[in-house]
Amino acid sequence: MLDITDLYTSSRRRFIGVAAASLAAASLSRLAFAETTQPITEVAPPLGGDKTAIRPLRVHVPESQLVDLRRRINSTRWPERETVTDASQGVQLATMQKLARYWSTDYNWRKVEARLNALPQFVTEIDGLDIHFIHVRSKHQNALPVIVTHGWPGSIIEQLKIIDPLTNPTAHGGNALDAFDIVIPSLPGYGFSGKPTTTGWDPARIARAWIVLMKRLGYTRYVAQGGDWGNAVTEQMALIAPPELVGIHTNMPATVPDDIANALKYGNPPPAGLSPDEKHAFDQLDYFYKHGLGYAQEMANRPQTLYGIEDSPIGLAAWMLDHDAASQAMIARVFDGQTEGLTRDDVLDNVTLYWLTNTGVSSARLYWENKLNFFAPKHVAIPVAVSVFPDEIYAAPQSWTEKAYPKLIHYNRLPKGGHFAAWEQPQAFTEEVRVSFRTLR
Repeated sequence: MLDITDLYTSSRRRFIGVAAASLAAASLSRLAFAETTQPITEVAPPLGGDKTAIRPLRVHVPESQLVDLRRRINSTRWPERETVTDASQGVQLATMQKLARYWSTDYNWRKVEARLNALPQFVTEIDGLDIHFIHVRSKHQNALPVIVTHGWPGSIIEQLKIIDPLTNPTAHGGNALDAFDIVIPSLPGYGFSGKPTTTGWDPARIARAWIVLMKRLGYTRYVAQGGDWGNAVTEQMALIAPPELVGIHTNMPATVPDDIANALKYGNPPPAGLSPDEKHAFDQLDYFYKHGLGYAQEMANRPQTLYGIEDSPIGLAAWMLDHDAASQAMIARVFDGQTEGLTRDDVLDNVTLYWLTNTGVSSARLYWENKLNFFAPKHVAIPVAVSVFPDEIYAAPQSWTEKAYPKLIHYNRLPKGGHFAAWEQPQAFTEEVRVSFRTLR
């Protein structure tokens, strides 16, 4: 039997052992944190300290960060399944668990990392912020420069499939006369671009930065393309109307007339006399505003509150998948093993880029910064080409589009595709871009 001295000695040993274990765990935790916060890109230092210089960038994610990602996926605390048999309550548990299994076991980030490093990537400082971009020049003479801007929850990953068809058309069934030089920047707060530390980086400011970027690259005549936030930025470029910008193409145009917008805003029935295409667009918008706009409202009002998507890879993936009903349903089918415009790797390449760059919240702030009415016509006066994909948030009718863009040079409704057009339907998207700008060469 222990006396009081023995009891004290035994307790003290246990305390010292626990304390030592705690200190060791804390040291390992600090070491793991240090390893998982190492830089994931290598950027050439600016010559002579000139940050506006064009500096090559290379991606290299430390293995410790990929190990940490898999650990976090496997440690996910799952909720119970939804109480309905469809996706009306959000991304379904079965979809997310299939995604998690593939992400933690079979997915290989190194494949997309190699694809990115095979492309010319650069960083340059514009308006006090590092801007990352891909820049591929065509081998064909007189190639038309185009700057292509992604949206949310997209990234440069969206455009990887269109780079070679646009820059090297003869290898993809096209004509050398359709060749483009292509510039694909990462939006501020997205991917490998810098994260703004002050307010003010709205679509108009980004548009001005893109104009500077194209001048810095030496382009005196070019076109621009975008969807989602990419459209907002591209239309702002068109409103600034630098003489170098000769036309734009969009796959998510802003065309909603005031009477339609007011009916949607106040929950009124559609105005009388709408054509079938106009009524379909109204119904799509009505559904989106009632059932699909929650993510945008949260990011527009309280982006900083979204700590969960920075701490949980599954939380981030679910938040990104729940963008619109059509793309969410398509991605669910992908993880069910069906063949779609996207693959499981496509989806996870994009989500993993957000995770590794820690840009869940910084990308969301663009919604907070924006003061534009997203779908309202902006009175763009330069030539505009529009491609309408049926599963976009709304399929812009030709009648609305002609009123929104007085210099409409191309309008086409595609048979298939949705919000991530270049990513889902790269062949059709490429042909649309080629056709759209032929008259401007």
